[in-house]
Formats: sequence, structure tokens, C-alpha cells
Amino acid sequence: MLPLSYRHLRFFQISENAISIEMGGDISEETLEKITRLNEWIKQNPFAGLLSTIPAYTTLTLYFNLVELMKNAGLKGSTALDKISGYISTINLETTTDQQTQSPIIHIPVCYDDSFGLDMEALTAFYQLKKEEIIELHSAAVYTVFMIGFVPGFPYLGGLSEKLTAPRKQNPRAAIPQGSVGIAGRQTGIYPLETPGGWQIVGRTPLRLFDAGRPQPSLLKAGDKIKFQVISLTEFVRIQKQQ
Repeated sequence: MLPLSYRHLRFFQISENAISIEMGGDISEETLEKITRLNEWIKQNPFAGLLSTIPAYTTLTLYFNLVELMKNAGLKGSTALDKISGYISTINLETTTDQQTQSPIIHIPVCYDDSFGLDMEALTAFYQLKKEEIIELHSAAVYTVFMIGFVPGFPYLGGLSEKLTAPRKQNPRAAIPQGSVGIAGRQTGIYPLETPGGWQIVGRTPLRLFDAGRPQPSLLKAGDKIKFQVISLTEFVRIQKQQ
């Protein structure tokens, strides 16, 4: 059976082919660890019909082939919700807890040049900090990837210094350049593709966070630890040419 910390789960059927498992309302490292551990177990021990899993801040959503799932005589229940909640209740994750290893920190190069930090000047006034102080605070933290969205490969990163909390822009930009690093609330994130957006942009990475042609298209995943490495404009150009 599930250890005590996993017993108070809530299951929601969000479509005929998807069920979301909620692990509480708190966005925290502890909740993320539970979601990550459960997600890995399910991927390693999939039930018949499982198509994909989507971890988020406080939920894990399972997508499945309804016909295949309902044909699975090994899972009890007359509905998809019954079968999946029953399946989850049989998992014992206590045996995997001690096997968890600390993920290595992924270093993401970021150039904070004025040509990339589109909102840096406005933020220096907002924070009452010098640009160098903002860069130091932003690059010193070790961030945790809480989820991937709203476009493919976009990492929502927790761990931003309270001193750098900033609201989204009142008037979002029609196009944010690929690789832009932004701040919104207590989060920082990276735009993997050019897209509209309202985050406060402080720099840009030359790395490609999403490439559909790679075996693993998204460079990052939920649970990863990352740290920004400050680079010059010359280094940015050199790394970008190697991509």
C-alpha cells in the first residue's frame, strides 16, 4: 500500500482519456519529489493503455487509451477512474525512496547583455538595485524545474530570490525571442521558442531548450536542478554557432 504521505490523493477525470492525480495544494519541493517519484514508478510499471504522463506543480496527469484500459482485467473497477485509482493504491513507493539520488545541477549559460535584457533597465528601478546586483542574485540561485509548459520545453523554475519578485508585464509582448530568460512573480523561466509573453526579460541563453529532432526533445524535465552561468556576448555567439 502507499506510504502515509501518498494516501491523501485526489483523482479527477478531466476527459475520457485523461485522469489527474492531485497531491495537495502546496507548491513545494516536497510535493514535487512525490510527483516525480510517482511519475517515474508509473513510467517504469505502466498499466495497459497508458500513453503519457504530465507532471505539474501539484498534479500528475495520466493520458491513456480508454479501450485498452477497460479491457485490462487485472485492474478492478467498472470505470477508468476506478481502475486507475485502484492501480495507484497498490503502489509501494517506500522501497524507492532510499534509492533516490541527487540530480546533478545543469548549468545553463545566460548572457545578460543590454541587447538581451529587454526589461533590465525597468527592473533596476523597480527593485532599486544595480544591474550587476540583479545578475548576481539571479545567477547565484539553484533552481528547480517544477513543470514544463506553456509551450514545448518551457521550464517553470522555482527558487528565485525574494528580492527579485516582479509582476508580469501589463502589456505582453507579441514576440519574445527564443532563449529569453524571464521573471514573473516568484518564478523564472526560459522561452524555448519565439512566442508572445508577458514575463520580465533579463537575459538570453544560446542553448536550444526544445528540438523536435532530438531523441529527447526537451532539454529539461520536472525535478531537474539548474543554475545560470553568466557569459559574455562573445561567448553567447560562440555557443550559439555550435548548436
